[in-house]
Amino acid sequence: MTVDRNWRAPESEYLVPFDGTFRIDAAKTSPSGQVDKAALIAARKKRTRAISELQRKLYADDRYAVLFVFQAMDAGGKDGTIRSVFTGVNPAGFQVSAFKAPSDEELDHDFLWRVARELPERGRIGVFNRSHYEEVLIVRVHPEFLDRQRLPHGHTEALWGDRFESIRSFEKHLSDNGTIIVKFFLNVSFKKQTHRLLQRIDEPSSNWKFNPGDVKERERWPEYMRAFEDALNQTSRPWAPWYAIPADDKPYMRLEVARIVQQTLEHLGVDFPKIDEATRAALAKCRETLERQ
Repeated sequence: MTVDRNWRAPESEYLVPFDGTFRIDAAKTSPSGQVDKAALIAARKKRTRAISELQRKLYADDRYAVLFVFQAMDAGGKDGTIRSVFTGVNPAGFQVSAFKAPSDEELDHDFLWRVARELPERGRIGVFNRSHYEEVLIVRVHPEFLDRQRLPHGHTEALWGDRFESIRSFEKHLSDNGTIIVKFFLNVSFKKQTHRLLQRIDEPSSNWKFNPGDVKERERWPEYMRAFEDALNQTSRPWAPWYAIPADDKPYMRLEVARIVQQTLEHLGVDFPKIDEATRAALAKCRETLERQ
């Protein structure tokens, strides 16, 4: 079964081209013109309800797994977007996996091993809050992290091309075997990140979110932007597209993500299974038995 025959990436101005022409300095971080916050929230809630219903059909249909990947700079809005978009989805058919620094056990395997263990099975939606892309983003900006990985062939510049090839092959394999993959880069601006980090300092209920290391990392913003641009160009493909979503306005960002999630599920054409006449007759007999009891 090849997913490409049944599914296509939802159209969006934020779809990262498949030909390597994405330029991060030309990508929007905020919507054009004024936005109506209340209207955006109402529209997002409507789509969230639709996603919940589609998830029930996906679970009953049991042919496809769906994986949504979220990547962003710190304070890009990953947690809140995941929470808002998937509120109300049945936990029986939904899972979120968050990836932080790899453990010693994970470092004793190839870099895709730990995410492969968290893939959703057929009928379920899986969300990766960070993902295997950390290995070509933060590790690329901090190549010293590779020292812990004890790579048999050492570290050369060719490593990044090899990892991109591994990711493309991995995602194509998943696609060919029934996993739909959609990836979101929540594109927050340097200025808006500053504002959100200051909020974490000023609001007592958000103090726990603040990591002093985030301030130091901001000094390497240009390096991160180059890493994101290269990663998106190298791995946005029809079977595993990237969307670079403007992230400065949270209601707008969440609505756009919800729209793409909803259309992703709609394009699969999943529905509750239809029963044949023999099964229908058996149900009728079961009804008669239950009514007599």
